[in-house]
Amino acid sequence: MVRILVVIGAALALAVGAAASALGQGASTPTLKGTVGPGFTISLKKSGRKITTLRPGTYKVSVSDRSSMHNFTLERETKPQIEKHVTGTSFTGTRTITVTLKRGEWKFYCSIHEATMHGSFRVR
Repeated sequence: MVRILVVIGAALALAVGAAASALGQGASTPTLKGTVGPGFTISLKKSGRKITTLRPGTYKVSVSDRSSMHNFTLERETKPQIEKHVTGTSFTGTRTITVTLKRGEWKFYCSIHEATMHGSFRVR
């Protein structure tokens, strides 16, 4: 009888642990990885792939800024306009922000060299 209770208790503990793990994974905030520099390059990726579309929601944006002559700005082009400066011109290193991406056209760019250093994606 004791052995049966131990087995049932262990099975119940495993089931509760698996359910808690599954709920925790679903609630995690996705991370977008941005890079700027060291040359005249800028990118924003999710899971190693270039972003073209995303779903609306909350994301972490982690930017690796490799040049003190560039910066990384994230902007929603459709109204209402939203502009987030993730890194500044004199900064090198990594910065992470949390942002809520709403439906619309978004772009990321270096504000000093926007004509050549930019990218875009759509949230829908």
